[in-house]
Amino acid sequence: MSAFFDTLKTQRWDDHRYYHQSRINQTLHFISAISFLVAYVVVFFDPALAALIGWGVGMTTRQSGHFFFEPKGYDHVNDASFQHKEDIKVGYNLRRKVVLMAAWAFLPALLWVEPSLFGFIEPATTLSGYWNDVGLAWLALGVTGLLMRTVHLFHLYDVQTGLVWATKIITDPFNDAMLYRKAPLYLLRGELIDPMHAQGH
Repeated sequence: MSAFFDTLKTQRWDDHRYYHQSRINQTLHFISAISFLVAYVVVFFDPALAALIGWGVGMTTRQSGHFFFEPKGYDHVNDASFQHKEDIKVGYNLRRKVVLMAAWAFLPALLWVEPSLFGFIEPATTLSGYWNDVGLAWLALGVTGLLMRTVHLFHLYDVQTGLVWATKIITDPFNDAMLYRKAPLYLLRGELIDPMHAQGH
């Protein structure tokens, strides 16, 4: 278990130092974390609504921080090029995220034009029913994306790396809520980039 938690600590530290230098991105991750924590509670009594919260608020804020605000030039803090960081990223790099977010955007359109999903589900007859189906589709997408990348990591690295990454993703809202809780304050003070002083693995 010690090796498992050491690997988890390493994955979290690499994710933070490589991909969370922007205070705007950190603030958006804090908002995302809170919304996911709400979704974690809601999922026990309304899975579709939980997915709507998780994807509609949590993922959009989270990924917009990466796509639009995180620096993509040479990383002088870690002495690494952006391409190098993308190549060694354990989880979803930006290219994989584009595919994931494209699937996320495609599902509501698909359910709008084909409410029965080609006969696989009972077609919704109301707007609330439509959004319920969208939520369940997004929930299935999230679970599928998590499982597929986890199994992929089994083959790329080993079983522990995949299980650690899955654990990291599931627990990220708890970690990010604590780690980035002060980011909005730093941002209000005009600090756009985290200096990352006195931090280390």
